[in-house]
Amino acid sequence: MKKLDRREWLLTNGLGSMSSGTICDARTRSYHGWLIAALEPPGSRTLLLSHFDASLEIAGKIWALSTNFWDGGKTIDPLGYQLLRSFEINPIPTWIWGSEDWQLTRAIQMPYGIEKKQEVKGERQEKISPTIPQFCHRVMVKYRYEGSKSGILRLRPLIGDRNFHKQQFADDTIQFSQLVSNQRIYLQSIRQGKPGTPWQLHWSDGNYRPDGLWYWNYYYPEENKRGLGDREDLYSPGYLTVMLQPGETVTIEARVGCPENTITKITSQSFEQALLNEETRQKQLLNQKSKVKSQNSLTTPNKTLSNKTWHQLLQGGDRFITYRASIGSPTVIAGYPWFNDWGRDTLISIPGLALATGRFTLAKGLLKTFGSYCKNGLIPNTFPNGSIQPIYNSINASLWWLETLGLYLEITQDWDFLLQQYPLVRKIYKAYTAGTHYQIQVDATDGLLTWNAPNVAITWMDVVLDGKPITPRRGKPVEINALWYSALCWLSQWTEKMVIGAVSDRIRLMHHSQHYTQQAEKVKASLQKFWHPEFNYLYDTIEPDDRRDGTIRPNAIIALSLYHCGFPKEQARQVLQVARDRLLTPYGLRSLDPGDPNYIGKYNGNPTHRDRAYHQGTVWSWLIGPFSRAWQRFYPTEALPFDWQPLLDHFQQEACLGSISQLFDGDSPHNPQGAIAHAVSVAELIRYFSQ
Repeated sequence: MKKLDRREWLLTNGLGSMSSGTICDARTRSYHGWLIAALEPPGSRTLLLSHFDASLEIAGKIWALSTNFWDGGKTIDPLGYQLLRSFEINPIPTWIWGSEDWQLTRAIQMPYGIEKKQEVKGERQEKISPTIPQFCHRVMVKYRYEGSKSGILRLRPLIGDRNFHKQQFADDTIQFSQLVSNQRIYLQSIRQGKPGTPWQLHWSDGNYRPDGLWYWNYYYPEENKRGLGDREDLYSPGYLTVMLQPGETVTIEARVGCPENTITKITSQSFEQALLNEETRQKQLLNQKSKVKSQNSLTTPNKTLSNKTWHQLLQGGDRFITYRASIGSPTVIAGYPWFNDWGRDTLISIPGLALATGRFTLAKGLLKTFGSYCKNGLIPNTFPNGSIQPIYNSINASLWWLETLGLYLEITQDWDFLLQQYPLVRKIYKAYTAGTHYQIQVDATDGLLTWNAPNVAITWMDVVLDGKPITPRRGKPVEINALWYSALCWLSQWTEKMVIGAVSDRIRLMHHSQHYTQQAEKVKASLQKFWHPEFNYLYDTIEPDDRRDGTIRPNAIIALSLYHCGFPKEQARQVLQVARDRLLTPYGLRSLDPGDPNYIGKYNGNPTHRDRAYHQGTVWSWLIGPFSRAWQRFYPTEALPFDWQPLLDHFQQEACLGSISQLFDGDSPHNPQGAIAHAVSVAELIRYFSQ
């Protein structure tokens, strides 16, 4: 493998921790590292172990196996990638270096971080949860040597203790302490006199020598492309020397925490056992795949995947599902490497990550979790770390909650859960009808949902730059009102079912049902205000002064893809044709028509330039899901005008292997951009191919 292959790999542990890097084994981002631990799951992600610099000595000759960028990318040293023979991503990232008479294999895994549960004892045990999860943030690395002669493997750990968004620099403010024990070292930073995160390295064989020194000016080319800090200093506390006979192995584990008596001694079998445990967990997830289909799903041709690809998709989706310690419930990371969990993204992901995979308990837990944080009718879009209050800056998170609740109920028929959640349903309905933050309210004249607040952006097109939204969309956005219509239909449908079993409140529920139905009919009629007969498309927004924004964006496609659609077939078919011709690419839908003067075809450059391009032409891969559902609804006998193969090839062979990029350039060749692993995008593929 003479090529400097910068494609990426990613491992996660169900707590927000991650391990990531490149195929060529060089770090190209600040976010690359073997142990980036989510110390407050899934947040406070902290880089502890960057990597091992490795060399192999055979018969007096030393082979340097590492690859590092220096000097602004002008220098690469060592050139270990030139000794790479192969790389395999499945089941875990595995590299093989070699020459004519030797071969060294390295494999990395990040075991699932929720290990076991412990009983909680106390006087108030009956009032609290009887069990609490036990968290473990660790990564395991295994080397295997083959050759005609014995070899000496030297491994030098490069470490840090910094927020994964930032870089670390050698100065008087930070030091690292280490305590050397039997086949183990305990490590902890001391920054300005304050202790950092305690963690340890533990190995199955070898001799360790303390030899602390700094390596200065590692260079991260991907951060340079993004106009961000691109240099870092890493500390090495010493190095491990391992004598290896042909066929022998050594296993090293890096783990957060220091109590030695709770940790099993690392042996040559430890790595295989951890891998077997994860394979067992993955098989259990596969067995949960439901054969139940949504009542409105449509059978379409050519929806076949190999079992291998399907399993990879499910595994890719599982990487986003994490545990949030601050709420004691599951959540979904919106994207790796830099996103946290977002309300809107989580709710849009549930049909693919949980319903399509038969993980109904997970879906229910996610709905319950986000619903429990509803305030003034709004569901938060962001959960900050620690005790900071959630951020309520989304007009559609609550609407997506209602839409996803409807999909959950259609599949599971869990009407007891509806009874539990109906007070919250009413709370959201009343808030949106009477008015809530951002002047969100129903326009009494036409029944449509509107909002009007300056200098904010609360739809999914939410970039604010220098205090001004790039896409303000104040007034009545088309997909928001399509969600509102679908929500009213759901409410009418649910109350009709609830009436059947009701006793004391039967009359009240009947009145609710009649009112929802009448309101839905009014909204459906008013949705015709969005029809643009000249463009054969839907207006993107009806502004507060009643002006129409005729910009061609994919929001019209979202409006056509919901469970209940309020637009007639003739209009919908024309909208789909326009979107096919103007927005559709091999990787998703553009966020803006290329013919628009505000279109930006490349998502690159500094943060300001990228923010301007975010919703102004950049392709969003997740939008192919709504497009495919809308097409199947309104063109049920015609083939989808989209070839899934490029996106599947991207999933398996490009960018981050085993995941899907958040964005692609609007212009050909549509280079992948943004987060290297995007939850909603993977979820939409799972949802499509599960039907």
